[in-house]
Amino acid sequence: MNAAHKFGTLCLLAAGLMAGPAAAETNLTVMAYSGLFQERYTKAVLEPFMKAHPDIKVTFFPLPSSAAMLGNLRAQKAAPQADVVIMDVSVSKAGTDEGLFTKIDETNIPNVKDLYPNARIPSVAGVGVTFDNLVLLYNAEQVKEAPKSWMEMAKAPYKGKVVIPGVPDIQGLGLVLILNKANGGTDYLANVDKGLAAVAEIAPNVQTWEPKPEVYAPIITGQAALGVGYNARAQVNSEQSGGKIKATIPQEGTIFQINTINLVAGAPAAEAGKTFVNYALSPEAQKSFTETMFYAPTNSKAEITGAALDRTAVKNLDKVMAVDWIALAQVRDKIAEQWRRRVLPASR
Repeated sequence: MNAAHKFGTLCLLAAGLMAGPAAAETNLTVMAYSGLFQERYTKAVLEPFMKAHPDIKVTFFPLPSSAAMLGNLRAQKAAPQADVVIMDVSVSKAGTDEGLFTKIDETNIPNVKDLYPNARIPSVAGVGVTFDNLVLLYNAEQVKEAPKSWMEMAKAPYKGKVVIPGVPDIQGLGLVLILNKANGGTDYLANVDKGLAAVAEIAPNVQTWEPKPEVYAPIITGQAALGVGYNARAQVNSEQSGGKIKATIPQEGTIFQINTINLVAGAPAAEAGKTFVNYALSPEAQKSFTETMFYAPTNSKAEITGAALDRTAVKNLDKVMAVDWIALAQVRDKIAEQWRRRVLPASR
């Protein structure tokens, strides 16, 4: 090796030593809902997070339901593959009871201090990351004016034109609770007889209790005229369909559905998970997702545009029925049994 070659080699070695080792990239896995939620959450929250934290690469692990997520977490309990999970509050409670999650509070996630009180559930390890609400869906070409009552679905013109995700789905269960209260029921934990009776009146008009892939498609195509669904997805589907599907909160009111964000116990990227959860609960991320998909924010400091807030239940809080989803989980199987006995036979 000649002198010039040796000198060049030494220079390259010195440059390499000065540069030091490349920063290690942390891989973070977020488990949450597939479909529209995945598409919108990725753009509104995950991509801005990765831009702000280039050392953390986030992989979205989609599953169709909270129940599927819980099953996955149970199977992986000894060696978790996910770090953060977004799921329904009642399922989050089950995961908490089984030791699948690490408790979230101000000590590990600073933005928790700014959450609305109902986003913090003492018996649940996670905290609320989105609020959604039940709405009456309608095909704008077949139904010219927004229905004023949930019981519009029981009227003769809609025979075979109603689609409802039935119990045990929260959408069917929520309808039972709303109509139970509207008809004089006082304690839904004791019984929902009045609600079941009201849904049984609607049952003869129901085309299916299991709309596939979701309740919105048959209403957009006109296969159905009325249905029960969630506001966030209804608003996005209304945009994408050119207004063929619309949503309203009837006079009997609505309920909130809470999605929690949870830290998986023993997760491989626990510290990155905390960083992500704190970002997901920040005013910035909450504003972005509310204005993208019309979930109501859980952070009280999120400054949402008026146009976006008008498409959430925030301005109709007087119509929101308070539901203790954790207590309700204890009687959910009993309600499902009564549903099978009293509501399903009425639809045949």
